[in-house]
Amino acid sequence: QVQLVESGGGLVQAGGSLRLSCAASGRTFSSYAMAWFRQAPGKEREFVVAISWSGGRTYYADSVKGRFTISRDNAANTVYLQMNSLKPEDTAVYYCAACRTYHSDSYCGAMRSEYAYWGQGTQVTVSS
Repeated sequence: QVQLVESGGGLVQAGGSLRLSCAASGRTFSSYAMAWFRQAPGKEREFVVAISWSGGRTYYADSVKGRFTISRDNAANTVYLQMNSLKPEDTAVYYCAACRTYHSDSYCGAMRSEYAYWGQGTQVTVSS
């Protein structure tokens, strides 16, 4: 089992920044690729970004490319999402997720079904 706890959400004005954190406990964190998803009211949960367990490879959704940056600290069992130039359409509950991979440079894709573990989410609200 892997337990994931997100933090760092809040209310920010358009153009502002937030940094989300996802703290993991349980099984060896460094063996898991990680991702962030988000879910806006009335919409499906959507993929945002993924990172390999080495941290060396990342994969971004087009909607956040150039504005969001994912990183991880395996020693601290934490993955981060730095969000800059926020827009009102970024408003959502943000979830981190973990999937088991067997190569340090592998990450899982954009499908929710690939991820076995999920956090409870943290609310991000961007005002216009």
